Amino acid sequence: MSTVGIDMKIEIWSDIACPWCYIGKRRFEDALDGFAHRDDVDVQWRSFQLDPSLPDHFDGTETEYLSQMKAMPAAQVRQMFDHVTEQAAGVGLNYDFDSIVVANSFTAHRFLHFAKTHGLMSEAKEMLLSGHFEKGRDIGDVDYLAEVGREIGLDPDEVRRILATDEFSDEVRADISEARSLGANGVPFFVIDRKYGISGAQPAEVFSQALETAWDEGQKLTVLASTSQSADKDFADGAACGPDGCN
Repeated sequence: MSTVGIDMKIEIWSDIACPWCYIGKRRFEDALDGFAHRDDVDVQWRSFQLDPSLPDHFDGTETEYLSQMKAMPAAQVRQMFDHVTEQAAGVGLNYDFDSIVVANSFTAHRFLHFAKTHGLMSEAKEMLLSGHFEKGRDIGDVDYLAEVGREIGLDPDEVRRILATDEFSDEVRADISEARSLGANGVPFFVIDRKYGISGAQPAEVFSQALETAWDEGQKLTVLASTSQSADKDFADGAACGPDGCN
């Protein structure tokens, strides 16, 4: 780590029930792995829900759910799944849309915020995404979330206790509200130092370029007061000495 602390903060809004969010996570991680200053980057996961109106559990398949929600023919939904599955395979993910359990993700997002208090949000995020898209696990089931908690080092009984209340609900809603205020209408949505926004599961090359651009810009100073014409005009010129003498 840098001796002067974190130099770049990246916030990523995503939903556990979003297939492109997992793909985007992998592509971003590929870019970050090749970034020379990766040890000076702080990645923070933020919550988002694509369908807050979804009941705790939907009595049907992912194909049936999307067909109803988007009023799309089942064959068209399957074609979309095939495309997403192919893209996922390109980053080493093995999607199985036939086994997906359709559930509201709000409780899982509360679990993520609880994991965050123990510094384990990234680990929990990875396990939930894999469980949902690759293993057919139920992200709305408290017992499953307690199992994930145990596997990453949390007390499963404490997970159950937390999720039996409404703890961390405000944090989830605040994340969603903040995403809206930043102009995010979909996910994944990446924000670098609150200066640069990247929407969607972009290719790793796009993320790499964004990281380089943001880093270079972050190392530059905006001069507010100077003896030069480039100074901010709200500030008066100041006397200074340079290689050619003093003024």
